[in-house]
Amino acid sequence: MRNLAEPNEDNIAFMIEAIKNKLRMASGAAMQASNFSLAKYEDLRDVYDIVASKDKFSISEVEAIVSELGQLRGSD
Repeated sequence: MRNLAEPNEDNIAFMIEAIKNKLRMASGAAMQASNFSLAKYEDLRDVYDIVASKDKFSISEVEAIVSELGQLRGSD
């Protein structure tokens, strides 16, 4: 099990890939780990924890998650 307590670029990349895979995001290629700042690590971790804890997502849940990721992406 990966230690996500440490904010670093490798953990951001891991969480982004896990979120993309879990949500089966067709546009996942547009979401690159390099677009996410370490300053937003805890917020990204919160989104990751939510995604990792569920097996299925409604369309509105996926839209909300993608929206949140969009707000976190590129913001400092």
